[in-house]
Amino acid sequence: MSQTPTVMAGPAWRPSSKAKLLWTAQAVLGWVIPFVAQAIWALVDGGHRGAQLLVLGISLVLAVVSIGVIPWWRYAVHRWEITDEAVYTRVGWITQESRVAPISRVQTVDTERGPLERLLDLATVTVTTASSAGAVTISALDRPVAERTVRQLTEIAARHRGDAT
Repeated sequence: MSQTPTVMAGPAWRPSSKAKLLWTAQAVLGWVIPFVAQAIWALVDGGHRGAQLLVLGISLVLAVVSIGVIPWWRYAVHRWEITDEAVYTRVGWITQESRVAPISRVQTVDTERGPLERLLDLATVTVTTASSAGAVTISALDRPVAERTVRQLTEIAARHRGDAT
């Protein structure tokens, strides 16, 4: 008698649509220092224009990909879901990681809002579990969704009387 393998459905919810803007802004800020460094190199060392143009060309191609492609790709992949049994996430853009954290293993639920997240009214929810794989992070949620998610997780975890170990 053969068994049909169980296929887990992917998590149902996407991050906020503003996640693409957040990830784009983070990528732009990440490229400021390399481009400033290249400008200083060009001003200080005029004898290596060929190498400088090559580095600038490579940097421009990489910047276009990281600013113009990766945020949309990440948005297409990132998913999350909370049920009475577990927290489900899928993240990544080249290498994808799916995580399932049983509610009985939840130890803490935190929110974080960096400067760009505050500007865009977004938040990141971090679910710390009794797992060697580390915390489960749900990034780029609209702030009200993040607050509702924290309340929901807290209520569900309170119903599970395990010791999270």
